Amino acid sequence: MGLTDDAILAWPTGRLDFSAGPLVMGVLNVTPDSFSDGGDFFDAGRAVDRGFQMVSEGAAIIDVGGESTRPGSEPVSPAEQVRRVVGVVEGIARRQQVAISIDTHDADVARTALDAGASIINDITALSDPRMGELAAERRVSVVLMHMQGTPATMQAEPRYDDVVADVLQFLCDRAERAQSFGIDRELIFIDPGIGFGKTLEHNLLLLKHIDRFVATGYRVLVGTSRKSFIGKITGRERPGDRIFGTAATVALCAAAGVSVLRVHDVAPMVDVVMIAQAIQRS
Repeated sequence: MGLTDDAILAWPTGRLDFSAGPLVMGVLNVTPDSFSDGGDFFDAGRAVDRGFQMVSEGAAIIDVGGESTRPGSEPVSPAEQVRRVVGVVEGIARRQQVAISIDTHDADVARTALDAGASIINDITALSDPRMGELAAERRVSVVLMHMQGTPATMQAEPRYDDVVADVLQFLCDRAERAQSFGIDRELIFIDPGIGFGKTLEHNLLLLKHIDRFVATGYRVLVGTSRKSFIGKITGRERPGDRIFGTAATVALCAAAGVSVLRVHDVAPMVDVVMIAQAIQRS
């Protein structure tokens, strides 16, 4: 289990191949109210079809979530999250050899999704609930630990840091060590600075400017900038769907800096961006 060589990350229920460079994670929100694609894939059948499409476009991971975490969003009960995601996870896992992550901070939702075929836990609270850490260790699955200041309902009120890069980096290193204390292999831990989660425009830009410091920790890094509001503030693009080129700029920067996974809505173009960034790096 763990890293079988520098490029292959394998665990009992999943495998990721980084030999060609960073991987793309496709966002699949099974919600009525996500900031960008809320309602687009709320129907389970449409969501499964979208998952297949993202795989065909080059996604190595499909990230399935049943609760919106946009700024100002309210919690969704575990029972409702399960109702939304289980059929989608099962439908994709049954027909596609692709890693599926469950985007939740609830251990009961995560357990049900793992039973349905997911093999990665993507937790925006970085295992704040010890039951999640215990579950990940018990199932020997990979985990994504994200930084967030506050909660989705409050995080954009007035985010403040002494030094946003140092503060977020320290938090994630502490949480990664905590994950290991549960028995989760170090190689199976991804850290995510949480772009847009309790950060101002300037905070987001500083984190991206210094993303190499996160890569230097030795943990694999995941970054999600796709269609986010800070891109709209810079470009003037009000509609999230119009922020593809702004997203591409951040994806190229992160790929060049050694980020392992880019979480995006627009899979096909971002796969191209990663390929070009890698070709330049290797030339």
